[in-house]
Amino acid sequence: MQIQVNTPDGAGGADLIASVEQAVSEAVGRFEDHLTRVEVHLSDVNAAKGGDRDKRCLVEARPTGKAPIAVSHQAATVPMAMNGALGKLGRALDTALASRTDHKGNASVRYDDV
Repeated sequence: MQIQVNTPDGAGGADLIASVEQAVSEAVGRFEDHLTRVEVHLSDVNAAKGGDRDKRCLVEARPTGKAPIAVSHQAATVPMAMNGALGKLGRALDTALASRTDHKGNASVRYDDV
């Protein structure tokens, strides 16, 4: 699974990118075999103005053999926005990929892993 982090004008540096990659791995690592790439887009919604929901995190996951799944979350800080979006992504992937496993977590006979 490839993790790509996009920030406005490369803001944040290597520390931010490393923390985002770690958070993504922790949040959706259990789906690693079913995902080719996860893209994280961090942005400031209203630039210089402040606000309660000023930071936005858009996360797009690309499952193998399915359409991409995108979720977003807005919050006061980047970590809060990222945690909210990754929580939504985990739930969306649970729903989208549920047919690939049975109720006990084993591979489904309907899913051919060719």
